[in-house]
Amino acid sequence: MTNTDIPLALPGIWHGGDYNPEQWDEAVWDDDARLMTGANWNVATLPVFGWASLEPEEGVYTWEWLDAVLEKLSARGIAFCLATATASVPAWLDAAYPDVRVTNESGVKVWHGNRHTFCPNSANFRRLSTNLARKIAERYGNHPGVKLWHISNEYGNLCYCDENCAPAFRLWLQERYGTLDELNHRWYTRFWGHTFTDWAQIEPPITIGERSMNALRLDYARFASESLLNCFRAEKAVLREITPDVPVTTNLMGAFFPLNYHEWAAAMDVVSWDNYPGPDAPYAAVAFNHALMRGLKEGLPFLLIEQSPSQQNWQPYNALKPPRQLRLQSFQAVAHGAESVMYFQWRRGRGGIEKNHGAVIEHHGRTDARVFREVSELGAELATLGAATLGGRTPARVAVLYDWETAWALRFASGPSRDFDYTREVRGAYIALHESGIAADVVSPGANLAPYDVIIAPTLTLLSRPNAARIVARVEAGATLLATAYTGLLDDTDLVYENGAPGALTEVLGLWVEESDALPPPKTNGIRFAEDFAGIAADTTFRADLLCDRVRLETARPIGVYTDDFYAGEPVFTVNAHGDGLGYYLASRLEPAGLQAVLRAVCREKGIASPLLDGDAPPPGVEIAERVSPDGTRLMYLLQHGADTADVLLTAGATYTDLLTGESMTSTARLAPRDVRVLRRAA
Repeated sequence: MTNTDIPLALPGIWHGGDYNPEQWDEAVWDDDARLMTGANWNVATLPVFGWASLEPEEGVYTWEWLDAVLEKLSARGIAFCLATATASVPAWLDAAYPDVRVTNESGVKVWHGNRHTFCPNSANFRRLSTNLARKIAERYGNHPGVKLWHISNEYGNLCYCDENCAPAFRLWLQERYGTLDELNHRWYTRFWGHTFTDWAQIEPPITIGERSMNALRLDYARFASESLLNCFRAEKAVLREITPDVPVTTNLMGAFFPLNYHEWAAAMDVVSWDNYPGPDAPYAAVAFNHALMRGLKEGLPFLLIEQSPSQQNWQPYNALKPPRQLRLQSFQAVAHGAESVMYFQWRRGRGGIEKNHGAVIEHHGRTDARVFREVSELGAELATLGAATLGGRTPARVAVLYDWETAWALRFASGPSRDFDYTREVRGAYIALHESGIAADVVSPGANLAPYDVIIAPTLTLLSRPNAARIVARVEAGATLLATAYTGLLDDTDLVYENGAPGALTEVLGLWVEESDALPPPKTNGIRFAEDFAGIAADTTFRADLLCDRVRLETARPIGVYTDDFYAGEPVFTVNAHGDGLGYYLASRLEPAGLQAVLRAVCREKGIASPLLDGDAPPPGVEIAERVSPDGTRLMYLLQHGADTADVLLTAGATYTDLLTGESMTSTARLAPRDVRVLRRAA
């Protein structure tokens, strides 16, 4: 059974979220069920943190309270995203089994009282967590309201303990490398005399000391991500055994550094994620996270399983979302592939660290408050949209490559620049495309690249030979590759390729990197176009900064040259014909306007542009996204993030209907601040 054999049974967009009834007196449960109907909720996630309430001591279960809550919600027609309740470990478990307690990166055992305090390699945790999952599945698996299983919550607790993780890591390494000689070779342990002569000498990389062994840290990151994933897999196996037709998920968190979500997504039936942008987060940066989550399953829709209806207590300033901001952010998620709009949480807690976190029902408990009204109105709009958007795929011909292992390798390295941030670089490329109205998927270098005519590889420093071969094959078949500075330097064990950068991409790019210069701020360089290029006039200049590769051309030819320093006049932007495709190399980081101009030009060569009139970019602040349903229906979402009314020029001669208002329009769509249009083009 594959991950797509178990579809979500959604008659329309899910609207609901986390409900923690165990935190409240039974007297409010009837009101909660009634008010959820008033808020137009159709799904509730529970009991995510309910382990201690369901199993107050080992082997003793108290199901009555959950039975009652599910009965009350079912009576109101509310479905369940039923959690296995294994996110927080009960105090009795930590006391009885000390090996369950996690050891942090400083080598210190963490006491009970935090969230995610379990060691993923503890046999006791695995036994007790899968046992609880089994008990829940056996009791509720046949309940008609159970539509989705939610395992644990926001995995991320890395452990560095001696008793569980160290021996498990050594076994993991033995399976990966076979012999110590091979490990020593791949880890380059002759540097500083770090050579190992016994497996027992290898320890988890706690923060004490300089931690100079980058390959050890990289492999431990892989091991730690896989260790937590194995916890998910263990619970999923139990659920699948008992309820083979109910899909299984857990909630991811965007470009979350510790976990390789590309591997996680392969184990999930549907990707779910939590969207908590800061008050000043650029809309295109939020869109990048949606595209990253969508790309985990190569374009399949996902679930927005958490967002705050108002405030986020853990940010530096607990700012309110102004009116219509929640609606705008929710439809942005739907525009990029979400099949649900869900919140954390239903009621704002009276105590604990998240008592200042927003909720649908605030501390005052009133339903005539702004947030409750906005949630209710949004739920009604989503019901109006109905199933029209379900299953819709983004019609992207551009892929932006994002790789967790590159993020790890660069974070663990010394150099090239303390200002270098891999995720920021990839996000910048996506933003440049998105603000141009060009649809792009964010996918793994190991993904199926066949659907894409343009492949953007921003600073893809760590690149395995198989992934490089996959990229090269797509270029040979006719695609365009654009790689940027510091790409292709390392293989998958953090070893520099024998020929240096760009390593396995040397032939497709037609050049080699002689040196890489890191520019400390405020120092900059620049690019000057030596010739006209796809709409960019000769002698156009843009600022460049951060990194500057000095490249030597073999079969590539220069398009743009550096403007400054001792390498002024040397190539910085090049092109190379390879097979039926092209390989471009941008050897420095350009200012946003320059990067946008280059990416638009590269896409223009392949006939890729915005779906608006003449392929123009949308007005500043206006976001455009499309979804194409399985029956071919194309919906265009327009979202106004700007402060002014904007007019968007639509394709000439076409007629559109706004599915939210029923309004018909032809040449222009007008959007007020924080407005949303969902346009269906007439046949």
